[in-house]
Amino acid sequence: MVEAIDIGAESAGPLHEVAEARAEARAGLVGDRKHRSSLPARKRDEPGRNLTLIEAEALEALASEHGIELGPGESRRQIVTRGIRLNPLVGRRFRVGGVECLGIELCEPCAHLQSLTQRGVIRGLAHRGGLRADILVGGTIRAGDAVSELPGRVEATAA
Repeated sequence: MVEAIDIGAESAGPLHEVAEARAEARAGLVGDRKHRSSLPARKRDEPGRNLTLIEAEALEALASEHGIELGPGESRRQIVTRGIRLNPLVGRRFRVGGVECLGIELCEPCAHLQSLTQRGVIRGLAHRGGLRADILVGGTIRAGDAVSELPGRVEATAA
C-alpha cells in the first residue's frame, strides 16, 4: 500500500507530501525533480529515473536499529510503501494503484542522501534503501493505493 507520496521541485530542496501525484509513462511524477523534463539531458533516458520507492518498514528499522529517524520526505524517495517487499521487484512489473511500473534496480543510499540527513544513513539503509523504477503506463498514484506485483518477469536491461 502507498503510505505517502513526497515530491519536490529541486534536487536538494525539501520534499512535501501530497495526497496524489500524476505519473507520466517514461517521464516520472509531474512537478517532481526526477521528472524527465527536470533532468539534465544526459540523465533523461537513464533507466530507473522515473520513480523511487522505499518501504516504511525499512525506515522504522533504521530508527529502531540505528537511532536515525527520518521525517516525511527525508528518505528522498517519492513513494513510501507498507506491506510489500520492494527488493524482489527488480526486473519485475508491478502496479502502484493504476500505474504500471518496472523495477530497475535497488536504490541504495548514497553520500548525497547522507549529506541531506545524517551520518549513518548509508550503513543503516544498505540493501533496503528502496527501488528505482520506470513508469510503463501512467495514471494517478494516491495515498492508500495498493502496490502489487504483476505476473511475468522482465529483464530490467531490456526495458
